[in-house]
Amino acid sequence: MRIGLCGTQSVGKTTLVKSLKELPEFKGYEFVTERSKYLNNLGIPLNTDSTLLGQTVFLAERASELMVDNIITDRTIIDVMAFAQSSKSMDVIEKEDFENYAKNLLGYYDYIFYVSPKGVDIENNGVRETNEIFRNLIDFTIQALLRRYSHRIKNIITIEGSTIERINTIKETLFL
Repeated sequence: MRIGLCGTQSVGKTTLVKSLKELPEFKGYEFVTERSKYLNNLGIPLNTDSTLLGQTVFLAERASELMVDNIITDRTIIDVMAFAQSSKSMDVIEKEDFENYAKNLLGYYDYIFYVSPKGVDIENNGVRETNEIFRNLIDFTIQALLRRYSHRIKNIITIEGSTIERINTIKETLFL
């Protein structure tokens, strides 16, 4: 299965993927977590400064993950689309063209788990944007994109609560 966790920054997606990696139920899966620090060090703009070229790199990363049969990743095509839509550097036509292309990849996911920011404080990792207004904008955009393209995605599940509660929801969804 191809499983993606999607959500705005600093909601615990990476923590969740790392926790799932430790569980015997997910033996045989490949786990992928963010490479933002590495990409930022290469000079690829992140967050509000993201460019068409930068978002294309992120899209290519997500697309390469979809070529793996059993994978759990802490980012999805939806996340990339949301950051592209919220970019200050991309113009309207670039955003529209980018979304029109990226949406074609959504059907490759077996499950997308939307990770709610409800009750989760923003954590500064030195790379991500810590502006709460920007975080809310990304979350709003992600939710809008999930609704807009729900017909292209096989399964969309909302998860919230503690890491343990989120893990339980994922396990119940996948194994019951």
